[in-house]
Amino acid sequence: MTTKARTLCVYCSSSDRLEPKYFAAAETLGRAMVARGWGLVYGGGRTGLMGTVARAVKESGGRVIGVIPEFMKVKELAFDEADELVTVVTMRERKLLMESRADAFVALPGGWGTLEEIMEILALRQLDVLRRPCVFLNQDGFYDDLLRFFDRMIAERFNKPSNLELFRVARTVDEIFQLIEADSVTAETKWFETR
Repeated sequence: MTTKARTLCVYCSSSDRLEPKYFAAAETLGRAMVARGWGLVYGGGRTGLMGTVARAVKESGGRVIGVIPEFMKVKELAFDEADELVTVVTMRERKLLMESRADAFVALPGGWGTLEEIMEILALRQLDVLRRPCVFLNQDGFYDDLLRFFDRMIAERFNKPSNLELFRVARTVDEIFQLIEADSVTAETKWFETR
């Protein structure tokens, strides 16, 4: 009897203009995924951290599933070496397909797209629609300001303290996998009691 391979959804930057340390972490993640038996599902790109993770997984003998919108594929931004490259029409379709194929989610440092994707996963966890682990790689404090903003949301009652348990924060690539394995949180009901 064979067990289903686990798939990690990685959200990260497509920019090639980043500091080398971010590419190094992305490559380390890709290699570590394969060593721990994880395949990759991601946005299907060949540039930036996205391409770095995908190449590292592929070169290490792992499985790469890319999901890319047609308009990006037309611009020759696709990682054609992926084991499976799914073309969709919209960004919304892309996110849904990536989510449906993932057993866990990790956000590396990134821009608006990365933030938007991981926040949707957190919202689904808050609503108890999704129960899969979610981890931020807070490399060199990249997400510190966002985490402070989450604290303010709680202080001003826009969020519950228990919502901080719906994700984990890793400082290193190795810690990502420890946190994924340890995740067992179920969301507290979203809505506050009203008078």
